[in-house]
Amino acid sequence: MGKTVLLIEDEPNIIEAISFILSRDGWDVKTHANGDDAMAAVRRRAPDLIILDVMLPGKSGYDILAEIREDADHGGTPVLMLTARGQTRDRELAERAGANIYMTKPFSNADMLAAVRALAET
Repeated sequence: MGKTVLLIEDEPNIIEAISFILSRDGWDVKTHANGDDAMAAVRRRAPDLIILDVMLPGKSGYDILAEIREDADHGGTPVLMLTARGQTRDRELAERAGANIYMTKPFSNADMLAAVRALAET
């Protein structure tokens, strides 16, 4: 596959799990853990897709997603929103903000891999 995923997440266990799952599938996984400069990481890494946590230090994933969607170069990058909050309202916020897929924690390895593979085909 050889595509790049930028994982914007601040929980070490989640970072380790997703990195392992995707690396084993052939993805080049880059990580970033701070909301404040997440958009700079997106510009620097130019990933094929982004996995974005909703609750990050410095800035919410919703705000970062809005910045991504407004960016001329990266606005079309597929984004999987990842959160511990699974309320309908949260899912609707993510969809309105432009998330391609919304996934709640905890997630299964198979579901994460299937979601990333589906986004890679968009």
